[in-house]
Order: sequence, then structure tokens, then C-alpha cells
Amino acid sequence: MICVTDKSKCCGCNACGDICTHHAITYQTDIEGFWYPIVDETKCTNCGLCEKICPELNIASLKKNDFDKPVQTIAAINKRMDVRWNSTSGGAYTALAEVMLKQGGYVSGAIYNEDFSVRNYVSNNQNDLEKLRSSKYLQSNAEGLFIEIKTLLKAGKKVLACGTPCQMTALRSFLRKDYENLIIVDFICRGVNSPKVYRKYLDSLEQIFGGKVVYVKAKNKELGWRNLTRKVTFDNGKSYYGVSMEDDFRRGYHTNVFCRPSCYSCQYKGFPRIADITIADYWGIEKVDKNLDNNIGTSMILLNSKKSVAYFGKVMEQLEWKETAFESILAGNPALIHSISPAKINRAQFFEDLDKGTFDDVVKKYFPLHSKKNHSFEMKLKSNLKFLFHIWKCYRFSLRSYFNFIKINKRKDTISNFKEHKVIFTMPSTVFDIHPTAKIIVDAPFVYGSNPVRNMKMPTCLRMEANTTLEIHDGPLTRYGNVPYNLRYGAYIEIVNGGKLTIGQGAANVGLTIMCAKEITIGNGVRIGRNVSIRDWNGPHVIVNDQYVNHAPVHIEDHVWLCTGCSIMPGVTIGEGSVVAANALVTHNIPPRSLVGGSPAKIIKSDIEWY
Repeated sequence: MICVTDKSKCCGCNACGDICTHHAITYQTDIEGFWYPIVDETKCTNCGLCEKICPELNIASLKKNDFDKPVQTIAAINKRMDVRWNSTSGGAYTALAEVMLKQGGYVSGAIYNEDFSVRNYVSNNQNDLEKLRSSKYLQSNAEGLFIEIKTLLKAGKKVLACGTPCQMTALRSFLRKDYENLIIVDFICRGVNSPKVYRKYLDSLEQIFGGKVVYVKAKNKELGWRNLTRKVTFDNGKSYYGVSMEDDFRRGYHTNVFCRPSCYSCQYKGFPRIADITIADYWGIEKVDKNLDNNIGTSMILLNSKKSVAYFGKVMEQLEWKETAFESILAGNPALIHSISPAKINRAQFFEDLDKGTFDDVVKKYFPLHSKKNHSFEMKLKSNLKFLFHIWKCYRFSLRSYFNFIKINKRKDTISNFKEHKVIFTMPSTVFDIHPTAKIIVDAPFVYGSNPVRNMKMPTCLRMEANTTLEIHDGPLTRYGNVPYNLRYGAYIEIVNGGKLTIGQGAANVGLTIMCAKEITIGNGVRIGRNVSIRDWNGPHVIVNDQYVNHAPVHIEDHVWLCTGCSIMPGVTIGEGSVVAANALVTHNIPPRSLVGGSPAKIIKSDIEWY
């Protein structure tokens, strides 16, 4: 009978419970939130099947395939942008699954339960792909999965099964023979996290945001694929964006604090792969083929068996793809070959502390965002050298540029912070006319008038009258990460009549014109194309008409895209996530997530997403 005395020797695949026809095996969850098999000896007949199919005990005989290494390595993106957008990588799983569903077959994968724990699920319904796609990053319960798949296969049904390498190895072992009507897909797995820790993490977010979690996306792409953003939405309409290692759960995961014990000595790494197909993120694709990379996600596909080659032939029409060198994937995917190392913490004490307190408590103690190490002399020195190098890269031998940089940042009414590098980087061709009483508040780095064209002298101008304000504010990280706001050359900004211009983090292309006499706010993540005009005042001119507005505040909310040549007129609010088409004239408020175009601009499409 199965008996787990060393927890590092049990991957929690649930296959032993499925193979036991006497229902002698149940699962007990330990203090870490992982389940392990428990045998009821009064029901057990000592048939030994649980040990015979355990992947941990039989890995030597199971680790085989048609090829010692993948016969093909493929970079791919799904041709359907909506699929790629909502996938963890480039949408490979959806393409593989759709081909199986079109053949009348079944697909399996992991889905969230109502409490955002995870279970394995089998379906022949196209509508279920939405909840099956995307990685969940915690261990899924596979009880009943192996029985269900075997029943389908014996009935002659086609099945595409997808799961962690240990789960899919367990499936091979459970079936005890190959089925021609089965395609097994695994993925490059770094390790599975504790469902208990994940729930505690969500509980902490619910406390902070004052609402119940209704949606989770582990690798949301609104801020870019590479930012590794976890988006969590609450029933009160609020959303949390956890970017890369600033997200507490991801930081704990990537410092190896709460993965399953077996993940630290994973037996399913390397080659040959046991699955027919292996999928993952194609990290490093920008060095291989830039046409397959625009930071929305690219899939890596490994074909490990003869069967997989034939199956991919049916899938390729749904993908834009390219065969690449196997060696190109290794640097970006170390988890393909190597297990993670245990965290250097007292693991038992960690889970005791988690039981006694909250997720926030263990974060502060075991993997704080701003640790002493992060504030070490070496880290500060590295940051300062990077800052100085950025200045040198901008100014080189232009003494005028250094003079302007000091002049604007050291003004009496400029609030900047050199220690935190919150300054305005003035480019060589920038021109300033700033009244002594004008106020500049710099709460984030701001590059004013960058010029990628060597020796071009097109000026970038800033004029501020008396008692006006320019504020560069920080906010939730956008897809630009810690890169300063980049305002290209040829901009002309005037702040007059006591007006206030507030700009968040984002980027603006060549020829931006801003006329601010009252109040203009530009949120975070706003992309501004060439020759865009934004104004809250039409000057001293008036049209004798009751509906004419001469001056009124303009508000451009977060994550808005203003395309080439568009004009934003006084009194307009552009809702979050909207896109204003090229040459559009915006004279009225735009609802969030709208695509508008024309003169005057009208809504072309609602409820859009863009990157």
C-alpha cells in the first residue's frame, strides 16, 4: 500500500486514489495546504496497484518517448488576438484544444473553483475554453481525472489532456498503455504553490480593497506580458495590479517559499519529455524573431513524439509560427531542466506563523518588498551609477544640457528628489520660459524632449506663466515599468492663466501640443501618438452660441491611447482604457473602454481592450 513517510516523495497527483477500486485511499491536507494519501487499512486488499502507478516510485520506467529530445522547437502566436490576449503565453493551448474539440473530442485542464482553489476539469464544450486557458500557479486537485479520461478513451473518444508534468506522468502510468486517441500536453513547471497560501493572499487583498474577489488573472497583459502582472478584481469594481516581484504572492513563489516539497527535487525535469507536447512562455523570443514578439505573449511548443508531429500539422493553421533552434529556449526556461532550490527559511515556522496570523504578517517577516538587502550600500551604489549613466547617455558633452538640467530641477519652486532620481531630464534641444512663481512638482522621473535622431535640433518648448503648476506624478506601474515618462522632441506645452497640468507615467510621440489654462490631467499608461493636440482653452476667441465652451477642464484617464493627429477639446473626459482614432476631433466625453473616431468623434466600438 502507498505510505508517504517523506513528503518530498509525493507530488500530490491523486492517481493512487483513482486507481483504488475499494475506495481505501482518501487525502489529508497538512498545515502547508498540500494533500497526501491516507490508506484505510480496513478497506485495503494490498493489491499494490497504488504503488504500481505512483509516478514518483516508477519514474525510471515512465521517462521515455519516441525521441530523446524534442524533434521540433516552435515559437508560435495564436492568429486570434483575443485568444492571445487572454492566454498566459501566445495562445498555444487554445489552438491545440480547439482542434481536438472540432474532432468531437474532449480536453482537460485546470479551472478555478468558486473560492479560487483549482481543480482539473474535462469538457467537450467550446465555451469552457475561457476558464481552462491560462496558468493558475497553484496546485490543482485531480481527483477523478484519471478515471474520467480512461473511461472516455475506452469508449473510443479522443482526448487532449493538459496538466503539470507530474500529473501527466501519472496519467501515463494510470492508463498503463498508450492510446492512439490521446494527446498528452504538459508545460514547463517551475513548481506548484500551496492552495492555502494562495487563499490567504486573496484574503489579504480582500481586506485591503474592501471587496470580495470575483476575478483573478495570474498573467494579465494590460501592462505587458513581461511585467508578469496579476490582476485581481473585486465585487466593488476595484482592481489590483500586482506587477512582477512587487506582487507579494509572486515574490514568495519566486523566492521558493511555499512550493510543494516534491518540487525541490522534481523528477520530471529534463529529457526525454513524457508528454507528447510541452508548452511554455518563449522567453527570449525577441532575440530569435521580433515579428513574433510585441510583448503580448509568445508560446514555445516542443514536439516530443511522432504523434505530436502529426497533431501539430492540424493545429498550425491557427498559429503564426516558426521553427527555432532548441538551444534558443534554454536560457529563458531553466525550469525545463532544473528544480528550484528550497528557500533559506524555517519552513515549519513559516506555516505556523501563517496559521496564527495573516498573509501580510508572513510577507513582512519572510520576504518583504523592501528588505535590508534591497537598501544595502551596493544596491544604492548600483542605482546611483545607473542614474548617472542615464544622464551621461542623454547629455554627453553638451554643457548647455547639464546647465538646463540643474537649472530646472534646482529652481526655488521645483520640488524634485535627486536621491530617488525623481527629476526632469531636459534634452539638449529643450527650451524653457518659466515664471519664477510657477510651481513644478516632480514625483517621478520625466524625460522631456528625447530625440533618437542624431544631430536633429527640433526644439521642445515649455512655457509657464505666473502661478501655474506642472505636476509629474507617480502611480501604479504601467507596462513601461520604471522607465521615465518619455516625451519626444517637438512638443510645445503652455500653462497659462494659473492653470495646472498633471501628467502620469506613459509616453508621448513627436509634436505633442498642450494648451492648459485651467486643468488638464493625463493618467498613467497613456500613449500619445504624433502631432496630438490637447487643450482646455481656446484663447480669447468666442463664438456667440449658448453651447460654445471656451475653457473647461480636460481629464484623460489611465490607459488611454490617443492616436496620430487627434485633437482633445475643452471640457472632455476620456474614460479609462479608451482609444481615440487618428485625426479624430473629440468634443464630448468618451465612456471607458471605447474606440472613437471621426469629426466630431463618435463611438465605433465599446468594451474594448488594447495593449
